[in-house]
Amino acid sequence: MKQLLVVFAASLLVSCSAFAQDKIIKHKVAKGETVTQIAEKYKVTPAEIYRLNPDSQKGLKPEMVLLISSGMKPQAKVNADNQAVKTHTVAAKETLYGLSKIYGITDAEILRANPGLSQDGLKVGQVINIPVKSDGKAGIKEAKRDRKSDKKQEPVVHTVVSGDTKYSIARQYNTTVSQLDTDNPEIKNSLQIGFRIKVFPNTNKAVQEVTVEEDKTISIKPETRKPEFIDYQVKPKETLYSLGRKFGVAQEELFKWNPELKDGVKEGMTIKYPASVKVNETVTKSVSGLSKTINTDNRKQLVLLLPFNISKIEGDTVNSTSARLKKDKFLNMTLDFYSGALMAVDSAKALNLNLDIKIYDSQETKNSSAVATLISQNNIGSADVVVGPFYQSNVEKAAELLQKKSVAVISPLSKESTAAFPNLMQSMPSPELVKNEMLDFLRAKNGNITAIIDPKRLSAKQFFTQNHKDVKLIGLNEKGLITAESVAKEFVKGRMNYVILDSEKTGLILNTLNVLVPMMADYSLQLVILEKNDTFDFEEVPLAKLAQLHLLYPSLTRDNTSAEAAIFEKDYKEKNKIFPNQYAIRGFDVVFDAMLRLSQEKSFMETVETTSSDQVENRFDYEKLPSGTYMNKGFYILYYDTDLSVKEAN
Repeated sequence: MKQLLVVFAASLLVSCSAFAQDKIIKHKVAKGETVTQIAEKYKVTPAEIYRLNPDSQKGLKPEMVLLISSGMKPQAKVNADNQAVKTHTVAAKETLYGLSKIYGITDAEILRANPGLSQDGLKVGQVINIPVKSDGKAGIKEAKRDRKSDKKQEPVVHTVVSGDTKYSIARQYNTTVSQLDTDNPEIKNSLQIGFRIKVFPNTNKAVQEVTVEEDKTISIKPETRKPEFIDYQVKPKETLYSLGRKFGVAQEELFKWNPELKDGVKEGMTIKYPASVKVNETVTKSVSGLSKTINTDNRKQLVLLLPFNISKIEGDTVNSTSARLKKDKFLNMTLDFYSGALMAVDSAKALNLNLDIKIYDSQETKNSSAVATLISQNNIGSADVVVGPFYQSNVEKAAELLQKKSVAVISPLSKESTAAFPNLMQSMPSPELVKNEMLDFLRAKNGNITAIIDPKRLSAKQFFTQNHKDVKLIGLNEKGLITAESVAKEFVKGRMNYVILDSEKTGLILNTLNVLVPMMADYSLQLVILEKNDTFDFEEVPLAKLAQLHLLYPSLTRDNTSAEAAIFEKDYKEKNKIFPNQYAIRGFDVVFDAMLRLSQEKSFMETVETTSSDQVENRFDYEKLPSGTYMNKGFYILYYDTDLSVKEAN
């Protein structure tokens, strides 16, 4: 028994026999057959097939006839010195030094056994004699090959075609992306279609240590490695934004793995992503069934951190409480939110929810708060969910302090998000998320998407040119206006043409309406805005034309005419002597949604992953961002109908 290190190469076939006499047979090539398969079938080497069939080196074709040398029973072979030998077929990049290490003999012994080798050198596919030691065993002992010490193989010239990535090319030739970059510095930053690059194919496979006993046949499977990257074919309507969500990464990461994405996402193109990345497949969530699946077996704790700033009010010697209420907008917003939260508490009591609710004064400003003190002194780490504080910096501080306890922290009002914590829930959708979701909605409708952008809104133009290159930008004339001709140039007949308008200038808005309305006779079209624009509420902008063009827009809230909404409004007015405003409704919706999620058989986080919820005015549909934070992507897509009513698009 001996310890062996056996190196496998793709073209390695060891022949252990010689023939006292040859006879020639004919073989007709079947479709898909390779020289290696045929050589294995007839127990010969590829080199012998190439020797008898020189044309086969250009490639095999079906029905091609090959001459195959088929000898008699193997006999032991000896060299001129009457020394026993075995044969070896030379593989790519093998050297005399490497072979001497494999078989435990010297370079000189190999040269003596193979006259002419010193003049001609080794050739791939060549069969050479290997002297066998007197004990009848070939002592094979080799360390891993050192690529640098081997003679470098001739390069292959590869022409880059559509869909190629550096990873796919490296995989095709069994090399690495870093090696491609080293051999072709011009592709380090980008890989362009039509580039001709040089590739050094690597035929080495894994090295394994095995124990081999003399005269025994062994079969060794090369070690299989998990790939570093996985290929993904882009599906119809997928965008950089949706791909980033699918792979849970920022767009910059996608660019790093696939530089070609900087030229735009194309249906059918192949991109790569790390094998370690978890793909987020689209999950269809159940909607609003939380109140029907209540489970009160376990008591849950909910904490509200609201900025009453009572110490400031008590310490104000100039203004009375009533005077302060008249001019302190932040205090009024807090009290309105609090009044809505109390309505949620009343609803929880009516449903017999098993909750322990605690409310603390977060004593906060934009730059300070009592959050850290409250958490340490009141055992808030034992809570299940915390709602608040209001300011984003303070809410992120709470999330940071509570993340080790896995306490979910809900940001109730802020649209900002700077830090990332796995327990942070942004209940207000960010403007960027809303815009991206709107564009995905338009693509799902198979629309031809165009945009009219105010020349001064450079960030808006950049948003489209960098992230949504499929959107056609309609040109403006020297007066900064559009014409029917410039619009028609980008329109497509037979499809819905969506026109996104991004401007706060009344003149450009009126110009757009006046151009688009007459074009409705020849084209299917709809006007779209991606975010709230107060200019559309001006008297100069005719509502009738907006209705004609079915203005489509996003809204974080809806007009709820249901019986439940009417009851909430009635009860709130009876209790507070005033109708609820947006902050009161927001307070109810955020807190009541959290209460219902806590009162399920599933955990709070499981409901976040599986269930969306519609409350009085707000929708809650949380999604995990690449940063790890959860963002509510729940909003409503509304449009003006011709009867001047507002309806939800579907």
